[in-house]
Amino acid sequence: MLNYTAATNIYQKSITRTIALGISLLLYLLLTKYSAKAETNVFQSVTEMSEAPSGDQITSVDELSDVQPSDWAFKALQSLIERYACIAGYNSNFRGNRAITRYEFAAGLNTCFNNIIQFMSSATDGSVKTKELTTLKKLQEEFGTELAILQEQVDTLQAHTAGLESQQFSTTTKLQGQVIMSVNAGGFDGKRITDSNGRELADTNPNPTVIYRAGVDLNTSFHGTDLLKIRVETGSGGALDNAAGVLEPNFGSSLDYSVKPPVDRDMVIGRLYYTFRPSSDFIVSIGPDIRATDYLDRNSYANRSFLDFSTQPFVNNFILFPVSGPASGGAVDWKPGQGAFALRAVYAVADAANPGNTGRITGASSFSRLLYPNSPGGERGLFGDSYQGTMEIEYSPTKNFALRLQYSGGEVFSNRFDVVGANFELTLGTQFGIFGRYGYSRFDNTVFGDIEPNYWMAGVSLRDLFQEGAILGVAVGQPFIDSNIGDATQTSLEAFYNYPLSQNIRITPSVQVITNAGNQDSNGDIVTSTLRTVFSF
Repeated sequence: MLNYTAATNIYQKSITRTIALGISLLLYLLLTKYSAKAETNVFQSVTEMSEAPSGDQITSVDELSDVQPSDWAFKALQSLIERYACIAGYNSNFRGNRAITRYEFAAGLNTCFNNIIQFMSSATDGSVKTKELTTLKKLQEEFGTELAILQEQVDTLQAHTAGLESQQFSTTTKLQGQVIMSVNAGGFDGKRITDSNGRELADTNPNPTVIYRAGVDLNTSFHGTDLLKIRVETGSGGALDNAAGVLEPNFGSSLDYSVKPPVDRDMVIGRLYYTFRPSSDFIVSIGPDIRATDYLDRNSYANRSFLDFSTQPFVNNFILFPVSGPASGGAVDWKPGQGAFALRAVYAVADAANPGNTGRITGASSFSRLLYPNSPGGERGLFGDSYQGTMEIEYSPTKNFALRLQYSGGEVFSNRFDVVGANFELTLGTQFGIFGRYGYSRFDNTVFGDIEPNYWMAGVSLRDLFQEGAILGVAVGQPFIDSNIGDATQTSLEAFYNYPLSQNIRITPSVQVITNAGNQDSNGDIVTSTLRTVFSF
């Protein structure tokens, strides 16, 4: 089937050939010495193909109010008007910036041919040679053939375009998809792995696994500046389909794209929201299925687990989002005058569709469940448990630097929390980037008491290494620093190299190292490796 690109190429090639013939003819006319009468007839026929001039025929270029002696085409216009008398004005204007259509050009050039042939055939003074007449007739025949071919191709293009329009999925909706497939394996030193409470998690290394996530977005726009997003996705097993998620489940060691979506092998709605712009610098999003991390804590080097880091504390500030999973609510993004400052805010509640307090709250982060293992939570609903409100101020005077300051507060499992955070990125040159995050928080009434955990991460990134579009990244951090939990502080490290096989396929080998897993110094080092392949369409 003929697609838009192929049809456009055919159309453009035909136009190119037609214009080339026209230019050849005009050059031939300019180089051939005709009488003034012949020249006048030729150029007057060209002006007839556009809209009819108003007023009398002008005799001097000075009569055109929008033509100045400094204009680059002034002398050409002066010659056409005063020597050949073939240019008419439009209410004392020339309208030099007005474009003619391809159809006007083709029709006018065809008229030129007919007038030239008629004049030369009737000439009796010997000014026209037989050879010249033969050449012009040949040009006319070739141009007529090209014009017929062009018309046929345009008709074919219009027919195919009408067919494509009648068969397309939607005039307002576009499909966008992504598939992530990975091979993962890992193990640990020592005899066993325990969590922060001393509970044994594993005494043998987990088996290698093949994991996946697949999703399709339906992006609908009704006005051109709005977006209704519906995402349908599935995954291989959630946080437990990879070695790091099995060996250290509480402090974000699981691969980020494994926990999204959270339901094992079921097709689920992964996003459902509507975004619109009340003004050019103000964006509003509302929906029953959003993620707070989509709107805040962005970073050019560490924010997309399908493109760069996959360890959760490197994708986002780990303690800033106690409600990090499926949630309902809204977000605003205000960038006054598109300047250096931006203000963003999000309200997200984990179980807005539940008016009571039944069932498990699924939107809480992995560390929230560690802090409140026995709490069922309180009354749910749009303004109930668990919820968070988050604000962020960004200062980005150039595209090479950004600093973001954040505050998050709310309740998780009916207990108060408050978090402050910072996020920065700096690009040196065009390829080298430095970035980092920091967080300080307070969580009340946990099983470890009232605690004040800290968090930090930092890393470097190098773009276009060995291949344009490739990305190398290394980051290290401590996701949950608190002396009340365990007898050590977990440290995580990840290194990856993202290589583009094509515009739509990327392959990424990565290595993840975890020391003092679960904040327990008795745990040996955990080392996992992943080969990630991402297909985007």
